[in-house]
Amino acid sequence: MQLPIASSRAPSEGGRRGASRRASSAILTADRRPGVSVLALPGFLLLLVLATASPPPVAAQPAAEPPGEAAEPTAPTSAAPVQIDVQARARELGDTVPAGAMLGFIEAGRAGDWETAARHLDLDAIPPAERAGAGPRLARRLKSVLDRTLWIEFDRLSLDPEGDGTDGLAPNRDRVGTIDTAARGEVEVLLERIPRDGEVVWRIAGSTVALIPALYDEFGYGPLIELLPDPFFELHFLEIQLWQWLGLAGLVVVVYLLAWVATLLVQRAVRPLVARTETRVDDELIGALGAPLLFTFSLLFFAAALPLLLLAEPVEAFVGRLLKGLGVVALSWAALRLVDVLTAVLGRRLERQDKRAVASIIPLGRRAAKGFLLAIAVVVLLQNVGVNVTGLVAGLGVGGIAIALAAQKTIENVFGGVSVISDQPVRVGDFCRFGDGKVGTVEEIGLRSTRIRTLDRTLVTIPNADFAQRELESFTARDRMRLHAILGLRYETTPDQLRHTLSGLRRILQTHPRVSPDPARVRFVGFGAYSLDLEVFAYLLTADHGEFLQLREEIYLQMMDVIEEAGTSFAFPSQTLYLGRDSGLDQEVVRRAEELGRAERERAAQAASGAESTSPRSGPDASAPRA
Repeated sequence: MQLPIASSRAPSEGGRRGASRRASSAILTADRRPGVSVLALPGFLLLLVLATASPPPVAAQPAAEPPGEAAEPTAPTSAAPVQIDVQARARELGDTVPAGAMLGFIEAGRAGDWETAARHLDLDAIPPAERAGAGPRLARRLKSVLDRTLWIEFDRLSLDPEGDGTDGLAPNRDRVGTIDTAARGEVEVLLERIPRDGEVVWRIAGSTVALIPALYDEFGYGPLIELLPDPFFELHFLEIQLWQWLGLAGLVVVVYLLAWVATLLVQRAVRPLVARTETRVDDELIGALGAPLLFTFSLLFFAAALPLLLLAEPVEAFVGRLLKGLGVVALSWAALRLVDVLTAVLGRRLERQDKRAVASIIPLGRRAAKGFLLAIAVVVLLQNVGVNVTGLVAGLGVGGIAIALAAQKTIENVFGGVSVISDQPVRVGDFCRFGDGKVGTVEEIGLRSTRIRTLDRTLVTIPNADFAQRELESFTARDRMRLHAILGLRYETTPDQLRHTLSGLRRILQTHPRVSPDPARVRFVGFGAYSLDLEVFAYLLTADHGEFLQLREEIYLQMMDVIEEAGTSFAFPSQTLYLGRDSGLDQEVVRRAEELGRAERERAAQAASGAESTSPRSGPDASAPRA
């Protein structure tokens, strides 16, 4: 597998994208095994990021002009095709150009062909008899030093046989890069143009070859390379050698065990101090922060032991960024646990103080706080991986308009939830009636919806925008519960029995300790179709429905005793029929009425005849008009 070569000092953008694509492909084709254990989880995360953090690919550089002509700068092209041209052109030109000479050395070192790699070194300062043994050894050591200190960036090496004339060095020299050392300061790795077998080629300069022993003493593998077989160094994946992979696996296990012990010691040291306090908050914090503390110790121990693996420079740089990112995850995890503990403690305190209105807002506040913390964590993580967060936030402003248009209902429900929580027609735990007569207990008031457990134990989810517009009746908010009944007594009940019954019923309400005296009344309210109706009205001093049923049952039984004591009983729906025989009409009364009727008729006739005799006569003169 040919891996790209680049420098972690100044990797190009195209290089980063290419490395990410190749590393992602490598991870996706890796063996996937279910059931990752707790001990394997940190190793899996590390593998994932190391794969993503594979060395950046070769940066783009235009092909060189034919020998003897000056190289003209060209406009940059896309990363993928130029990347292939640089490597292909360097291989084609070989060690006649600086880039080809360095590429030949690196590829030979990767293949473990140290004799070929030694041909790219200027060994003129070594006696000819010793070159066969010293050359491969020096080549191997230089490759180890470069892996750890200087990752070659080929787009900065010249493809011109004359070399780079702008680097300020002698015409026959080119600079590969600089290594920071403790003893010698900055050491330059140089290429030199020298004659060989009738032609002029580029080799790693003799001055650099002379410094290889000193550089290896500082940056090499030390005696490890003599103790382990060659395959441990020659087999590699993602620029990590076999022995380093084994070291990573062992380091993960050891680090986890050490972190577990450190966490246990810290908890045991803190618990006696916490036990002296009166509050339970610190005890809950110790339990909640145990896992984040274990994770944090694991990161610290891993970062401390990482230099022992002698990883290549880009791998170590990416692992460092990974550890920073995981550190943000650890802090975010601890902050989320802290929010959970503090909101739980605050909720219990408000419940004890009977401030249920404020307590119902706590779940929403907890979600908002967690969302804010997660947003900050994501921004910090993106900043660590090199994302332009400023541009991202600006883009979110434009995208927010589209999101708002597409999520009108969601936003409407969010505002409905805010309205329900602020106005508080019902609270979490309230038993209420909502909408078309349904009743249930409010279990959760969320940002989008409210969940209510009905009497049938079903869970009804109502969007907050709809819930806020419904008619809501909270039974939990009652300070007392109404007792109302209509008692129907038999119509055979006498007034004195009724007075005795009313007196006894009123006495029950007045003497009962759980009946509110104002109002508490028993009144004779009317004559029903089949009963004498008495109205009982009072308030019981309880807000619990179960206790109300018990008190009402007790009062009703006492009322039954009073009615039985008065000698009456409850009326049943009934009708009473009265039967009798018809005796006919009274003949004497009939005769007298008929005589009176005849006398009235005769008087009327006489009055009519007297009126006719007193009227003027009729004739022609009577109707003639007067002159």
